[in-house]
Amino acid sequence: MNIPASDRNILRDLAKTVAEIGNHPIQKQKAEMWTRHNDLERLRPLVLVFPEGAWREMLTDQDLKTTDPAARGLEWRLRHCIYYWEHMPDDNVITPAIGSWVVVEDSGWGLEQDVTRPEEATGAAHFNPVIKTEADIEKIQFPTVTVNHEATERNYGELKELLGDILTVEKRGHGYTGISIMDQFAMWRGLEQMLWDLTDRPAWVHQVMEKMYQCMVMRHEAVMASGTVTLNNRDDYTGSGGTGYTRQLPQKDFDGVHVRAKDLWGMATTQMFSEVSPAMHEEFALQYERKYLARFGLNCYGCCEPLHNKLDIVKTIPNLRRVSISPWADVRKSAEGLGDRYIFSYKPNPAALAAETWDPVAVRKGLREAVQIARGCVLEIIMKDTHTCRHQPQRIWDWVRIAKEVAEEGA
Repeated sequence: MNIPASDRNILRDLAKTVAEIGNHPIQKQKAEMWTRHNDLERLRPLVLVFPEGAWREMLTDQDLKTTDPAARGLEWRLRHCIYYWEHMPDDNVITPAIGSWVVVEDSGWGLEQDVTRPEEATGAAHFNPVIKTEADIEKIQFPTVTVNHEATERNYGELKELLGDILTVEKRGHGYTGISIMDQFAMWRGLEQMLWDLTDRPAWVHQVMEKMYQCMVMRHEAVMASGTVTLNNRDDYTGSGGTGYTRQLPQKDFDGVHVRAKDLWGMATTQMFSEVSPAMHEEFALQYERKYLARFGLNCYGCCEPLHNKLDIVKTIPNLRRVSISPWADVRKSAEGLGDRYIFSYKPNPAALAAETWDPVAVRKGLREAVQIARGCVLEIIMKDTHTCRHQPQRIWDWVRIAKEVAEEGA
């Protein structure tokens, strides 16, 4: 990274601010709360916000002061932490550290998605079929995954030289712990055609699922064998929302060096099956996901698909800990189904942040109702999939404040 001196100074000043924030005592308090929460101790509902698409309206290119492309990427990461601290003090844990990711080279599936997108940045996309005939599944290739150790060490060394005296620079490696087999297939086949296939050619769909499952296993095992995977039981994004702190990972026989799948959180989801019956969900998705997830120490399931009528089959997942209850799920049925045996990962509807008019009264009312219904559960409130805040970041700031207040009321 041939970063100019002026950019280096900016980055180092920002890193000092992040270090100060990360060393604040409240961060350890939050980490302890997440640990107890993820270990199924009932506390007040924990609150997280992930602005995602709305970040383009909150922390913009104009807010970045560096000029070098690599420096601007680092600057955004640092300012992102500071923005949380200053404007969105949810229960995210900010640590005095920065990750340097292991460089993984993946040959991919041998298929490229064909997507039609509108001019609007946040408009809906249409997936054009690239698997058009049954024979086209031969295009799906078994991936090869290798670690570029030279690039990994170079990146790590450069980041450590730049910021290592201010922040702890951590080498981090991802273990392919999450899968969404059917969602990927639907993007290749086209959503409507995929749904017809479940009835018209079920044997063929199973053939595709088995091949994709084997591909994902191969990819996972290759990266695990590289010895570069790191634990995901700290301030790691876990499932489709949540933080990874837990005393139950890694396993008690972990040697402190060689991370195994059973030392990690795993995750699976089939968002495309929101309108598919529990029986079909089990037959075409969950039976494959369950086999994959069996290798992990703790598991998360679901994202945007409503699961309130499928909890009986979801709960057959080994080591299940966190279940996503989307904005389209029945909160009462979900609370009854999950009880205090699993984490109720409640996702309020992000449309409230994108509406013509911001209505904090309605937001508070909706959160109070959900918290009251789920009072006997291990509850977390996760605001995500926020594609826009109508260029009014204070909406998200207000949401965090309201959610924290409602959470305290429900303690």
